[in-house]
Amino acid sequence: MGPTPHIAVIGGGSTGAGIARDLAMRGLDVTLVEQGNLTHGTTGRMHGLLHSGGRYAVSDQASATECIEENRVLRDIASHCVEMTGGLFVKRPEDSEEYFQKKLNGCEECGIPAEVVSGEEARAMEPHLAKDIDKAISVPDGAIDPFRLVVANAASAQEHGARIETHTKVTDLLVESGEVVGIEVEHDSGPGKRVHGTEGGTEQIRADYVVNATGAWAGRIGDMAGLDIEVRPSKGVMTIMNIRQVDTVINRCRPKGDADIVVPHETTAILGTTDEEVEDPEDYPEEQWEVDMMIDTLSELIPMLDEARTIRSFWGVRPLYEPPDVGSDDPTDITRDFFLLDHDERDDLPGMTSIVGGKFTTYRMMGEQIADHVCGKFGIDADCRTADEPLPGSEDFSVLRDYMDEFGLRSPIGRRSVERLGSRADDVLKTDGPNPTVCACEGVTRAEIQDAIGGSGSDLNAVRIRTRASMGNCQGGFCSHRMASELHSEYDEPVVREAWDELLQERWKGQRHALWGEQLSQAALNYALHATTQNRDQDPADGDPVDFSAFDSGRGQTGGSVDSADVAADGGTNGY
Repeated sequence: MGPTPHIAVIGGGSTGAGIARDLAMRGLDVTLVEQGNLTHGTTGRMHGLLHSGGRYAVSDQASATECIEENRVLRDIASHCVEMTGGLFVKRPEDSEEYFQKKLNGCEECGIPAEVVSGEEARAMEPHLAKDIDKAISVPDGAIDPFRLVVANAASAQEHGARIETHTKVTDLLVESGEVVGIEVEHDSGPGKRVHGTEGGTEQIRADYVVNATGAWAGRIGDMAGLDIEVRPSKGVMTIMNIRQVDTVINRCRPKGDADIVVPHETTAILGTTDEEVEDPEDYPEEQWEVDMMIDTLSELIPMLDEARTIRSFWGVRPLYEPPDVGSDDPTDITRDFFLLDHDERDDLPGMTSIVGGKFTTYRMMGEQIADHVCGKFGIDADCRTADEPLPGSEDFSVLRDYMDEFGLRSPIGRRSVERLGSRADDVLKTDGPNPTVCACEGVTRAEIQDAIGGSGSDLNAVRIRTRASMGNCQGGFCSHRMASELHSEYDEPVVREAWDELLQERWKGQRHALWGEQLSQAALNYALHATTQNRDQDPADGDPVDFSAFDSGRGQTGGSVDSADVAADGGTNGY
């Protein structure tokens, strides 16, 4: 046997992490690079639905069949990432009876367990459904945590010898003698765990094969070698509510359309979505009318949404792919299936394959097929084990235990911790020191925060995606400074301040479409905490000292009097 092939995988979403895990488990040498955090792109901007396949049972039965197969696999190998909420496709009086029957028949044809329930039965399951819902189809939909799942895949890949590089942007493909032989990358803050304030550098990573798993960005990678990869990015908006208005995935039983799903996820419910083609996966409008339409339309299914509190909205871009000879005008007509593009066969450029299209639920299947393809290139006979071996955190984890007595935690917090950590709960939560709650909204304790710092370094946004800290109702208002303080034992003050600022910026950016009612009050309180109590807008350590004695004497720094409006504008006590 020759030397072990080195494979460079570009993209740290679900597909890239799944590919890295599969290849590493088969014994190949793997390096994965991601331009941001894991889940930086599409994966981190989804509604968290574990598909039963019911959404595609009429329009795309091949995808529907793949979904139900992988639904069953993920329930087994990723139990600590999945909540089997069940799903309902609900019919309103104005919705088509013919389509309802097509949906039911399609589920049967695709092997998706489906049962018709009456409107009364549906409301018994979900009391906040509209009173005029006729009936519904029950399917095995679920909710899945994309952050937890991708981190678990990356951790598994690393355990099998893979190198995982985040905040590492590919700047070029290395092409020699008509063959791709590696990638050139720029590290945002150097190799290894991220340290804020440390200047990064460039690196050439030589590889025997390159896998382009960048989703909506696949075309940009292709451009580096003159390849035309016909990805058609399609944006969709998601709006996060402050509580779970439903505990079951609610779908509107009608043909394709916007604003037709509500997914209960952790402590929230996520409303989705739209489907609009865009030119650039990073530069597109995020408009208030999209959020308003989401709430107005889904209130027809769940009336209480009309008066409910939203905490933020976000947009994601689907990496839709359509062969150039099809030419659909409507992105909702494009298949959700995935495509493996061998650039040797397709473009006469050996050394690289791209994988495009697909869905989060089928990420593992996509990883298996690309790993089969790569192994075939090198004559490696190694079986795929990713459908059978549990991800880290899901090993031997079947019964949720009450950790209140064992770990000295309040029962709800103990329960949430164990749900997140799964079979790793013993290792993480057993600590000799105090274990206070750092994030009250999500019930995240110091032990979890320190465990996440051990895996992600000084990047508090990476800590966030591992733990959900700062993702609750207050959006980091009461916990971001506590998270930052947990860095102090290992990192110096400038590093901690930079990490804290970056977390605050990320938490603020998704709130501008939710600033009304109670959420506006919450945002104003957060501003008062961050900008005044914590003095984040005029920190003497970062600039000129503030002359607070001038305020005590009733005069500002310039010598003028300070009226109540000036104080309020600066975050003072007038009104808050």
